[in-house]
Amino acid sequence: MNFDTTPRGRELWARVDAFMRERIEPQEQAAREELAANTAAGRRWTPLQTIQNLKQQAKAEGLWNLFLPDSDQGAGLTNFEYAPLAERMGHVLWASEVFNCSAPDTGNMEVLARYGTPAQQERWLKPLLAGEIRSGFAMTEPEVASSDATNIATRIERDGDAYVINGRKWWTSGAGDPRCAVYIVMGRSNPEAGKHEQQSMILVPADAPGVKVVRALPVFGNDDAPHGHCEMLFENVRVPVENLLLGEGRGFEIAQGRLGPGRIHHCMRLIGMSERALRLMCERLSSRVAFGKPLATQGVWHERIAQSRILIDQARLLTLNAAHMMDTVGNKVAKQEIAMIKVVAPNVATQVIDWAIQAWGGAGVSDVTPLAELYGAARTLRLADGPDEVHRVSIAKQELGRYRG
Repeated sequence: MNFDTTPRGRELWARVDAFMRERIEPQEQAAREELAANTAAGRRWTPLQTIQNLKQQAKAEGLWNLFLPDSDQGAGLTNFEYAPLAERMGHVLWASEVFNCSAPDTGNMEVLARYGTPAQQERWLKPLLAGEIRSGFAMTEPEVASSDATNIATRIERDGDAYVINGRKWWTSGAGDPRCAVYIVMGRSNPEAGKHEQQSMILVPADAPGVKVVRALPVFGNDDAPHGHCEMLFENVRVPVENLLLGEGRGFEIAQGRLGPGRIHHCMRLIGMSERALRLMCERLSSRVAFGKPLATQGVWHERIAQSRILIDQARLLTLNAAHMMDTVGNKVAKQEIAMIKVVAPNVATQVIDWAIQAWGGAGVSDVTPLAELYGAARTLRLADGPDEVHRVSIAKQELGRYRG
C-alpha cells in the first residue's frame, strides 16, 4: 500500500496547515477569552465571533466541506486524502468547525447527501453545507444501554400524515448551540419487526412543539459551550411523514452508513491531538530543570517519548489503512478496520496526553495548556460512537469467523 497522498491531497494539506499556523493557532487565546467574557456577561451559549470570522475566511479560501467525498457539494476528497487534513485540524479542538468539518454536522450532512430526498436536502442539507445552521444527532438514551442500539426505546409512531415522537435522549451533541436547527432522531417505529428493522431515523426541527433541551451535560466539568452535549426530551412531537429518512425500519442501515465515516474522522483528529501533546511534552521537558538536570535527560522521559512516537505512528498507519479500505471496498467490508482504529486511536491519545500532562505538572491540568481539554475529548471518544468493548467484540467475532467451517 502506498501511504503517500495524491497531489491534490498534498496541495490542500499545505493550505490547511498554513491556515492552522497563521490564522487558527494564534487565535486560541482570543477564543478562550471571548468565551470567558460571554460567560461573565451571561451569554455563555453565544457562538464565538472569533470562530465565526475564521469560518468566513476559510470559506472564502475554498477550505470548506473538505470531509464530503464523492460530491460536487464538497471537496470530493477520498477518506485517504482527507485523513491528513483532519489530523492537522485535530491540533485545536474547535478547528474542524472553522472548515465546516465538525461533528455532528459532518455525519448529518453525509446522511442527508446519501439518503435524503430532494426536499430534505433543499431544506436542511444546503444551509448545513453553507454553514448557515447547525444540527444535532439524537441516538443515545439515558434509560437503556445504548451501546446496544436495539435497546433504544424512543417511539416514532405513524398518525395519519405525521409521525409522533416520544422519548428521552442524551449526549445529543450540538443541542446547546442556538444555531442548531434540526435533529436527526433515531427511534423505534415497529417493535414487531426483526431486531434490526425496528428502528427508523427522522428529521425533527429544533423549534418543533414538544422538543425540549433539558440540560447541558458536562464532560469532566466542562459543558463545551457554545456547542454542548445535552439531555433532550421529545414529548408528542409531530412532524410530517416526509421527514422520515429512507423509510421505516431502515434506521440501522442509515446508522452504519453514518457512523463509519464519523468514527474514522474522530480517529484522524485524535492523531492530531496526540501529535500536539507529544510536541508540548518535548518542549516542556527541554525547558525544565529538576534535581539539577533537565527533565529531558531523565530516562523515564526517553521511554515515554519513544513510546509516544511508536503509538502515534501505529495509530496513523491503522487509520490510513482503514481509510484506504473504505475508499476501495466500501464501509461495510472495512468494518473490522474501522473498529480497530476506533479502539486504538482514543487509547493512544489518552495515553500520550496523560504523559504530556505529567510532564507539565500542575500546569497540565489547568488552562495554561490545552492538555486538560484534549484529555477530556480523547477520553470521551472511548465511549462515543460505540465503547471500546463493543468494537472489540465485533473485531473478535469477525476474526473467529475466519476459522469456522
